[in-house]
Amino acid sequence: MKPESRSKHRGLIVAAGLSMALLCAPWQGGARSGETGPTVDSLDTCFDLEGFRAWLDELRMEASRQGISDATLDSALGDIAPVSRVIELDRRQPEDDRTFLTYLTRCVDERRSRRGRALLAKHRALLNDIYARYGVPPRYLVALWGLETTFGENTGGFRTIDALATLAYDPRRARFFRTQLLDALHIIDEGHVAPDEMTGSWAGATGQMQFMPSTFIRHAVDYNGNGRKDIWGSLPDAFASAANFLSTMGWRQGETWGREVLLPADFDTSLASMDMKKTLAQWSELGVRQINGVALPREKMEGSIVLPQGSEGPAFIVYHNFRVLLRWNRSINYAISIGHLADRIVGKPEIVACRKEEQ
Repeated sequence: MKPESRSKHRGLIVAAGLSMALLCAPWQGGARSGETGPTVDSLDTCFDLEGFRAWLDELRMEASRQGISDATLDSALGDIAPVSRVIELDRRQPEDDRTFLTYLTRCVDERRSRRGRALLAKHRALLNDIYARYGVPPRYLVALWGLETTFGENTGGFRTIDALATLAYDPRRARFFRTQLLDALHIIDEGHVAPDEMTGSWAGATGQMQFMPSTFIRHAVDYNGNGRKDIWGSLPDAFASAANFLSTMGWRQGETWGREVLLPADFDTSLASMDMKKTLAQWSELGVRQINGVALPREKMEGSIVLPQGSEGPAFIVYHNFRVLLRWNRSINYAISIGHLADRIVGKPEIVACRKEEQ
């Protein structure tokens, strides 16, 4: 049966990562849209400040037992207080009700694509060196940089230690954020960054690529060899750390993330699931075609069909590296946006459904 494109759209709930999931920062300086840090308002009505100080004393003792120096604890925790804006943002996290195409067109516009192309050219030599070591193509690192912090322009305005301490004291996700806070103190104690220079999102993501402290501990790289893993001020360290993360998560060199496809009119949408893997040849036998109507390559490479805007929206076949991107951020919308921005940075065409939306 002749494949038919899909032009009507309806929403789909996707798995979202921890509250750091990007809404694609707009082009403006300072904190991301919706962030007003780093204020340190005492939460007299929400927190028992005496209880907070007692909790902080206990935390200091635990950090000291882990080998963190008194000098680090004094500098990082000396004037700390709960941050009201952090709790406000944490409590206000609604489900993202934007459609996939609304999300995509905000995250991947021509301005961001054009800026990505310019920065790819500017840092080509460095990115090629990192590619040779880790096997992650430059366009994906630039795309991650572009979506995470608008190429370093919007890294977040909250002091990371203050934000993490606020969330670690709050009982809602205390265990997770206490671990992140202790990791952040270790990072400072090891001399990678000063407390006041460790800034980022309200949820503790920090640096050019918005690493959580635990991610930094496992994957950050001192690529320029100066003795510091500086994901805040050193692009070599930031790019290499991102590449090391993706490589460690299983990135396959020489493979892409996925592509937009056409589905036959009688396609069984129950097959559209990340849990359903088939080879390209098998999908082709079911009538799945490239977006231009040409048959899929007859290869053993496995992929899954995803419908991020439901059965009437655009369809994609996604491969192993897409699953690796989901290890970075557990949002289908986000991972497709990374792949699409990476493609546009190297001149690949716009997603057809996006062009239709603009007409």
